[in-house]
Amino acid sequence: MSCAIELKNITKTFGNIVANKNVHLSVNKGEILSILGENGSGKTTLMNMISGIYYPDAGEIYIDGKEVVIRSPKDAYDHKIGMIHQHFKLVDVFSATENIILGLEDEKKYDLKAAKKKVKEIGDKYGFIVDPDKKIYEMSVSEKQTVEIIRVLYRGADILILDEPTAVLTPQETGKLFEILRNMKKDGKSIIIITHKLHEVLEISDRVTVLRKGEYIDTVNTSETNESQLTEMMVGKKISLNIARDEPQNPQDRLFVSGINCISREGVPLLNNVSFTVKSGEIFGIAGIAGSGQRELLESIAGLQKINTGNIDYIDPKTGKKENLCDKTPMQIREMGVRLSFVPEDRLGMGLVGNMSIIDNMLLRSYRKGNSVFLKRKEPKTLADDVIKQLEVVTPSANTPVRRLSGGNVQKVLVGREIASSPTVLMAAYPVRGLDINSSYMIYNLLNEQKRRGVAVIFVGEDLDVLLELCDRILVLCGGRVSGIVDARSATKEEIGLLMTKVSKDEGADNDR
Repeated sequence: MSCAIELKNITKTFGNIVANKNVHLSVNKGEILSILGENGSGKTTLMNMISGIYYPDAGEIYIDGKEVVIRSPKDAYDHKIGMIHQHFKLVDVFSATENIILGLEDEKKYDLKAAKKKVKEIGDKYGFIVDPDKKIYEMSVSEKQTVEIIRVLYRGADILILDEPTAVLTPQETGKLFEILRNMKKDGKSIIIITHKLHEVLEISDRVTVLRKGEYIDTVNTSETNESQLTEMMVGKKISLNIARDEPQNPQDRLFVSGINCISREGVPLLNNVSFTVKSGEIFGIAGIAGSGQRELLESIAGLQKINTGNIDYIDPKTGKKENLCDKTPMQIREMGVRLSFVPEDRLGMGLVGNMSIIDNMLLRSYRKGNSVFLKRKEPKTLADDVIKQLEVVTPSANTPVRRLSGGNVQKVLVGREIASSPTVLMAAYPVRGLDINSSYMIYNLLNEQKRRGVAVIFVGEDLDVLLELCDRILVLCGGRVSGIVDARSATKEEIGLLMTKVSKDEGADNDR
């Protein structure tokens, strides 16, 4: 097998922070290489140097055995390298084809008809399903990702870099993507994947390169390794890959959701007659294909989504009094202890303010309590320091702007902020999205700690294995309806997968099992 790209002694620093130090890496033609490492281990920085976003301070890059200099994304394209980023860089009001040809240097006027034909040919060749005329704002996450991949193939890329490509995909969409990647591999393309999902690494890649704290650790053949060995290489110590699950202690009814219906402005039903009860001291899981109503359900409880009919009642643990949350503002609901920690697809767009420091983002949660124009910064600073220490956030300091942190570290700040607020109901939606395995288990342990303290934890996740291992009960949503509630200790992945795609005849009549 001939080598498509090779890196030798690549080093990159930002001030006194060493992002990469003497890193070696090689990818063969017709090979899929996974890059593993904890959040902040320098994976994305390394790939940004191959794709021309950063320039290395030291080291060499070889393509087809010849040393090259990559100073810009254009240089990378000239060397047939294309990167599909974690946060898509698409223009929402443009169609798929318009986004694909955007920025191409061509003396002639853009020929949309010819471009659509070429887009379709690429799609047919590798197995993509794409509508060339569909606008980006009408697309699902996987459709947007398809546009990004076709865009780099359209420009002739032979070396493709995918940063966290499955972070927000359903198991079905992930399977489809892997099928496409295998087709590309057969066609002689070289593919580099940055991911944290070890079972996916073992399923899709030929070899795995592990980075730790910016340094190269080793490259191993996927067929000769396992999850435990890869985790130990990433973290530098043995990690138990078991989630502790205690029996709920003294569970009390905390939240009653009865018959809620929610309709969008366009008249589309988002939630249809959804009912369930959540108890204190349990982790109540919610499963479903993306867009099945998970987001609307949590936002309804948090007061952020208007419901048309139905009730959401909360039992106050101090008074035992039943409160109707539908009458309350989002701020009043938060003050009662019902907290929503939603890790959105766009962490910086919705959850945190990128230009503000970690301390200031902690301050956002409590600024209304300030009695004067001079806000007290001591408490948010302590909270920021606690989150950084407990969740091992990799950051120069608590004053660093959040946008400078790696994606996973941004997420730790987001989740840590809500957990630190001592909630009575904690809704954690996709809290481990994009996190490395060590950080994921930290979050699982934190959620279990909340459960032991008597908090009612609602956990929305994408990984069915984790849902079955972590939760006590799992509610399955399909098309905005409850298709079943199962005991996580006895349910199977197949049973949940079936419920995710098919609403039972009784439409969730057995909702409080």
